[in-house]
Amino acid sequence: MRLPSPIWVLLTVAWAVTDMGAGVYLTRDEALRLAFGDDAIERTSIFLTDSQLKRAQELAGDGVEIQSALVTRFVDGDGKSAYFDTHLVRTLQETLMVVVTPQATVERIEILSFLEPREYLPRETWLEQFGGRELDRDMALKRKIHGITGATLSARAVTEATRRVLATHQAISESAPAAGEAKEEGEPKR
Repeated sequence: MRLPSPIWVLLTVAWAVTDMGAGVYLTRDEALRLAFGDDAIERTSIFLTDSQLKRAQELAGDGVEIQSALVTRFVDGDGKSAYFDTHLVRTLQETLMVVVTPQATVERIEILSFLEPREYLPRETWLEQFGGRELDRDMALKRKIHGITGATLSARAVTEATRRVLATHQAISESAPAAGEAKEEGEPKR
């Protein structure tokens, strides 16, 4: 009996692993290009004050954890902002980009990576229901946000991440523009 060549074994294993989890869809730069096109953007690191952190947590709501006081925001000349949020879905991570308009509504959500099995990956049409939404009590599952049959944890993770981003954005916007902000040195404008 002849054994399969090692290359075929590796290709079969790679195919099986790729098929089990969805993986990486966009790089940060590709996502930013989708959000801002070729417009110049500025990357800003914001260190939330204790009061901003408390306010963001308050706005995000029960069960939505603000995970860090360090926030990185990408802003264009018109005031549109993009934030990246990495979080656990079930046992594996997902990274989203949430784009926020100057009116503090969601413009779009892009999934950069999703490491859970592909069948739990939220579809683009499902993500579209967040477009134009502001942070309010109705931005929740079983209210104005429809769930995903068979992928409740994925729906919850995206909804909580969006609430976290909008709450953080609002807490930053409510305080003085220069408070806690420091432009990244050496970061080129895009």
